[in-house]
Amino acid sequence: MSESYTGQVTVGGPPAVREIGDLRVTKVAVDPRMANNAYLLTCLSTGDQVLVDAADDAATLLTVLDQKRLRAVVTTHQHWDHHRALADVVAATGAGVVVGAPDAAAVSEQTGVTVTREVSDGDTVAVGSCAVEVVRVTGHTPGAIVLAFTEPSGRAHLFTGDSLFPGGPGKTPDPEAFASIMDDLETKVFARFGDDTWFYPGHGDDSTLGTERPRLAEWRARGW
Repeated sequence: MSESYTGQVTVGGPPAVREIGDLRVTKVAVDPRMANNAYLLTCLSTGDQVLVDAADDAATLLTVLDQKRLRAVVTTHQHWDHHRALADVVAATGAGVVVGAPDAAAVSEQTGVTVTREVSDGDTVAVGSCAVEVVRVTGHTPGAIVLAFTEPSGRAHLFTGDSLFPGGPGKTPDPEAFASIMDDLETKVFARFGDDTWFYPGHGDDSTLGTERPRLAEWRARGW
């Protein structure tokens, strides 16, 4: 891995880049109002790419990615600030569009883009010879997904959208949705992946599960 990587990016600033085995992760921040993160995943063996959240500023995203090698754009959830550049990126690249099944219709309606693949728990998205696994985390939205890449060593890397941030889960609309997101985070994320798991959220800085794990009970008690 690139040990100099911190995951800290600013809108208008340079990307943060790390190499994890055969996968390169390029993180860029877009939109000064929302400071969304977008992540370009590149297979170092084949050059194939997948973009996680075409959040905004298609010009910046198209500069970072290879328009001939982008195979798919994964939208982590249906909220508008995570797909504002989706139509422009797809029009420029012809990439497929991947969305968690319950959010697919909303993303298509909001963007005018046809969702080419609906995914759920256990599905995989190819990034050349690499792959990321879909982990469904329901609560922030009905179809929100996390993407998991596991190194050969066993260490995992999670692209969490707005389902998990340093300091807690993403905002939920009601107590039922909060209970759901906490249940899924505890059983599908924290119970499965180790403390050295690095996660990359939809806004702001990265963190590790080990850093956040001691706060789970506090989050649950805090409520939605």
